Amino acid sequence: MKVTLTPGAHKFIRRMIQFSTSPEGGFRLLVTPGGCSGLSAQFDVEPAPREGEQQFVFDGLKFFLPAESRLLLDGVTIDYAESATSGGLVFRDPKNTGTCSSHSAPATEHAH
Repeated sequence: MKVTLTPGAHKFIRRMIQFSTSPEGGFRLLVTPGGCSGLSAQFDVEPAPREGEQQFVFDGLKFFLPAESRLLLDGVTIDYAESATSGGLVFRDPKNTGTCSSHSAPATEHAH
């Protein structure tokens, strides 16, 4: 299984683990199909994997992943994006070519 973490995602996840009630634990990442990138996620820091989850280490960080997450995350780059109003994990999946952004230019009138 191959997952790439950007420096921003690594910092975010490392801090989540470090400042949690389980700093020796790992990052549980539950990924499901949906969202703009094709994936949506719920995450938390837990002391140990739950039944049916496997532990993986990416860039020195422990992840606890259930089977569906393992399938969906293979080959994905995990990034952290922040804007003025929100911040969160962003998944870049080379297998997903869809996009949510719709750009429409305002109609302009030309006087002749």
